Amino acid sequence: MSGGVDSSVAAALLAEQGHDVIGLSMQLYDQTEGQTSFGSCCSIDDLHDARRVAAAINIPHYILNFERQFDEQVVSNFVREYTSGRTPLPCAHCNSDLKFATLVERAQGFGADAVATGHYARVERDAVTGRYRLQRGVDPAKDQSYFLFSLTQHQLARAVFPVGDRPKDAVREYARLRQLPVANKPDSQEICFIPDDDYAGFVTTHAADAPRDGVIVDEHGRVLGSHAGIHRFTVGQRKGLGLTSSPTGTPMYVLALRPADQQVVVGPKSSLERTTLTASGVNWIAEEPRAAIHVAAQIRHRHQAAPAAVRALGDAQAEVVFDTPQIAVTPGQAVVFYDGDVVVGGGWID
Repeated sequence: MSGGVDSSVAAALLAEQGHDVIGLSMQLYDQTEGQTSFGSCCSIDDLHDARRVAAAINIPHYILNFERQFDEQVVSNFVREYTSGRTPLPCAHCNSDLKFATLVERAQGFGADAVATGHYARVERDAVTGRYRLQRGVDPAKDQSYFLFSLTQHQLARAVFPVGDRPKDAVREYARLRQLPVANKPDSQEICFIPDDDYAGFVTTHAADAPRDGVIVDEHGRVLGSHAGIHRFTVGQRKGLGLTSSPTGTPMYVLALRPADQQVVVGPKSSLERTTLTASGVNWIAEEPRAAIHVAAQIRHRHQAAPAAVRALGDAQAEVVFDTPQIAVTPGQAVVFYDGDVVVGGGWID
């Protein structure tokens, strides 16, 4: 229970269905010195909201200290990825490493059989194979299955998504009908531990070594400008380069980051197009295919999944070949494979 409307409604729905529900919230940072805002969720106010909801639906509520795990598995990874020239996806790490790994273990200590969250996704069990299937939520605008691709069969067996079968408007309306105290609470949009959306400033403050200056070069290696650290850039970025255009007047985009040389490579939008990528840390929710299969591959949360062929390479790696070129394939982001609404698997873009 994060203190938001989605997890609150998830808890209320399960309690209404007669399940024995226990509300668990994760404390992710030190609040002993009176700090009241860490980010857009899991602040002390959010924990109070979660407790108020638990009282309203008459279930017990506990706060679990996940400060160390959150720092090690989510925040530190975020900083390392940016300083390594990659663009991290902390929500996916939080889901797989905290909510459906560590939290599942803690929940078992309460005698719980499953962990439910407010994610807009669905889990079903295949009647023939017995394997669990992860599916998109029915509300395409709120679908969060992209962030859950790394869940294993063991984790999916214990995952419940009570709001995944309804649109967000219906979730809000249910919260109002039940008079939940968070019914009209705004949704969180940015990364939870960066309240001001200043990723670069956060990385600068938390990096083990001070980020180094470098140069901005074109595709031919010509120096066009300088920068204050590659952690300030991501593939596909146009704004904030400090360059108005190329010598020919063409708008410039970030094409690649070279951390070894502290170089930011820029070029025209057409140079962002790619038809292939490789991924590591691949998790196959369906069984690993023995040959190439046709899927819809999604390379960002808001990306329209595109037709592609994916082939398992072994050692948790895969190759993806798109039917048509895609813009801004970004190392560090996830590529998730879909068969219709079903998540086949996914991995981390190299």
